[in-house]
Parts: sequence; structure tokens; C-alpha cells
Amino acid sequence: MKIGKEILHPIHPQHKLKLEYTEIPFTCDGCKEAGIGLKYSCKQCEFDLHKACAIPSPTISHPFYKKCEFQFHYKPPGQCMRICDACRDDVQGFVYHCKACGFDLHPCCASLPQVLDDGKDNLFLCLKLSSSCLHCGGKGSGWCYRSQCKSYNLHVSCVKELLVESWQVMYLNADKNKVREMQTRIPSLNYRTRGNIHGGGKVKKCCELAGGAVRLIVSAILGDPTAIIAAVVGGLLSK
Repeated sequence: MKIGKEILHPIHPQHKLKLEYTEIPFTCDGCKEAGIGLKYSCKQCEFDLHKACAIPSPTISHPFYKKCEFQFHYKPPGQCMRICDACRDDVQGFVYHCKACGFDLHPCCASLPQVLDDGKDNLFLCLKLSSSCLHCGGKGSGWCYRSQCKSYNLHVSCVKELLVESWQVMYLNADKNKVREMQTRIPSLNYRTRGNIHGGGKVKKCCELAGGAVRLIVSAILGDPTAIIAAVVGGLLSK
């Protein structure tokens, strides 16, 4: 699909939205989830949309749900609170919904790549964990990325949680003199592994691999899984 530099969007018809790149975290006014990188924005109204939310497909399919047809909705259908089946977060805005099966996906979650390359080891998107999540140590529901060597799994939800916690800490601890600095930096992400991995060298290697994984998963979750975003978020891990 060709990406236009300017678009008109039905939920913000008063102004055109311009495509721009930002290293400042934003909240998408469509799906209400975090974003960074490429976005469609109206500076007059401080209105932002993920690329995936700005130019969605009316219907999509997904390899994890082969019998489903997902329809795009501007708001969650029905009266009950809906939960994204990928990241297990509440659906508060734009969503892909399968009426027949009841599954829901945030637009960015629906767009997560099936394979990511962290430079050392491919990461494969999986419907379920085969072993404990390297961050939370659990096997709860929700999608994950699994290393090709099968040494670690990372919940998509855990990476989102780490990122949001990092941003919250950064914002809550900032004083007025540091606001400008805060707004022009990608926040640090303190990542601590809690998996059942033993042996010094093996732990170090696994942590290095997990670092590359988190960078790529973060960039994908935020709506722009490209090499340039992966480079931008390269400083997300602080040891």
C-alpha cells in the first residue's frame, strides 16, 4: 500500500494529518496505545495516529486464527470490555474484531511481524509460550516472540509493560527543569531476566540475545517495525 504524506481521516476531518517521524513517545488517538517513530499527526489539535491506525484495512486475516475474518472498528463492539488477544491489554479504541469467534487485536498487534531478525538469532511470533517468559517467569496467555535457538520466550505483554513502566517512571520523576531533556530522549528500559537459565557464559549470551529481541519487539509493538526504529530504540536497555 502506498503511504501518502498527507491524509484526511474520518475521526479527524477538520485538518489533514501529516506523516512525520518522532523519537518522542506519543499516545495514539485511535487505539489509545503507545507509539513512536512514524505517525500521522495534526499539530494544531495535538492529534496522533499510528501508521497502522491511520490507514487500516477494512478486513484482515491472521495465521493464528485461520477461520477468522477480522473487521476494523473505530470503537470496541458490544457493551463488554474487550481484551486484545495478542498483548492481553484492554481495547479502548480502534480494534480488529472477529464477530464469529470474538477475538480482538489492536491494529499494531495485528501487524506484528511473524519473524524478526535481531542480528544474531531470528525471533518467531508464537501464539503460546513453549517455556517460561524470560521476564515474568510465567506461561500466561498472550502472544510471545521465541528465539530460533528456543533459549527464551518473551511475552508481547511483558515488553509493553516494561516500556510503559519505564516511561511512567521517567515522567513521574522529572522536575520542571528537565522536561525538555525528558521529551527529547528515548527513555531507558531496565531489563532483568528471570528465566531458568544457568551458567555464567550462557546467561550473558542469552541476555545479549534478549536485549536485541526487546529492541525489535518494542519497535514492532510501537507501530513501526523497521530497522531505523530498531536503531533508535537501541539505547532502551540499561544494564
